[in-house]
Amino acid sequence: MDAKTKRTARLRRHARVRKTIGGSAARPRLAVYRSNRHIYAQLIDDVQAATLVAASDTEVQGASPTVRAKAVGELIADRAKQAGIASAVFDRGGRLYHGRVAAVAEGAREGGLQI
Repeated sequence: MDAKTKRTARLRRHARVRKTIGGSAARPRLAVYRSNRHIYAQLIDDVQAATLVAASDTEVQGASPTVRAKAVGELIADRAKQAGIASAVFDRGGRLYHGRVAAVAEGAREGGLQI
C-alpha cells in the first residue's frame, strides 16, 4: 500500500468517526494527533470550537515514544482535572487504537479522566 492510499484511508476513517462523535464543554473530545516524531492531545469543545486543554510529548520526558505518549495522557488528565473536566470522548484521529494512540488513552484513564 503506497503512502497516498494510506493517508486517504486514514482521512476516510477520521471523517467517519467524526460524524458520530463530538465534544461539549461538559464532555469534551480528547483528540489525538500522531506524527512520525511527536504526539499531541487536546480536549476540544466542538460547540464553541475551542481547545480547553492541550499537551504534547515535547513537554514530558521518557525513554521511548510509547512511554512519552502515556505521560502525555497523564498530563492531559491532570490539566483536565484542574480545568474541572471529569470525562471525555476519545477521538483517535483515524488511527488504529494501538501503540502510542492507545498509550495516550491508557495514561489519561490512569490520570483519572473517564473515557
